[in-house]
Amino acid sequence: MVALAPGEIVLRDEGSSREWAVKVDAFSIATVPVNENQLPLTEVSWLDAILYCNDLSKTEGLRPSYSGGEDPDGLDVVCDWDADGYRLPTEAEWEYACRAGTTGTRYGDLPDIAWYRANSDDHVHEVGGKAPNAWGLYDTIGNVWEWCWDLYDPKVYGPYRVFRSGGAYDRQWGCHASSRRKSHPTLRIDDLGFRVARST
Repeated sequence: MVALAPGEIVLRDEGSSREWAVKVDAFSIATVPVNENQLPLTEVSWLDAILYCNDLSKTEGLRPSYSGGEDPDGLDVVCDWDADGYRLPTEAEWEYACRAGTTGTRYGDLPDIAWYRANSDDHVHEVGGKAPNAWGLYDTIGNVWEWCWDLYDPKVYGPYRVFRSGGAYDRQWGCHASSRRKSHPTLRIDDLGFRVARST
């Protein structure tokens, strides 16, 4: 985990060209996505990720961040932002961590920092195999998409949650700091995982 100071990030939705500024409180985030035998954990839904965060918190004697989880759409899940347990990053936290103080499309040259369609040989790779950003975080662009806490646009897409990053099968234009997609919280696919965060 890396502890990050508070700051501000401007989020952008490329579909609507909408931009909005978000203040980010101090928090900690994992240097790599959750993994097993060094490979990112994939085929994991948003609801799976919520359960994992709570189980990990309990294992380490921390107060779980989440309650609820009976609703198949995940709309009953509540986050206790004051809990010291693990949780998913918010979308703003995720992009703030990914950019690491930079403002460009990416924090480095894509082949150096990410596994994507041009260099992945059509498979997900072990975490930490590419150069980190300035804050020591790996794979925030490419390799696997990562679930975030946020609803994408509840008025239009209902319970769909945000995921960020770009993945091993995506072309270069899908792998940048502002890349964002969404799906139902039960979605499980082979290039979608998550990384954990904690409030501080």
